[in-house]
Amino acid sequence: MNGQWYDADAGPLVRPYAMTGGRTKPGPHGVRFDLIALVAVDPGGPDADESLLGPEHRALLGLCRAETQSVAELAADADLPVGVVRVLLGDLLEAGHVRVSRPVPPAQLPDERILREVIEGLRAL
Repeated sequence: MNGQWYDADAGPLVRPYAMTGGRTKPGPHGVRFDLIALVAVDPGGPDADESLLGPEHRALLGLCRAETQSVAELAADADLPVGVVRVLLGDLLEAGHVRVSRPVPPAQLPDERILREVIEGLRAL
């Protein structure tokens, strides 16, 4: 490698395709991990030895143990590309280590006018 591209503090470089085994899509389930999808460790998940998982998988599990996080937050905190995080999360989901929930779509949220009427009604009590 050419020394001008990397400095000594950067450490070894691992290409994204090496972390995902060349895969670009998360698992056979066809799950789409939106950037705002919420990921948490599944408490009923397998008690299998996590040492069988790769270091990136373990890092994501560690981040999810601290608190439920979005896919975007996980990518930022793990300092990994979002595409890599999606593939790794697919592996963890397939193995039963994590669960993924999607936020409520804006179309299904209550209308602001209705919420204001409820507040005004409560104030009137």
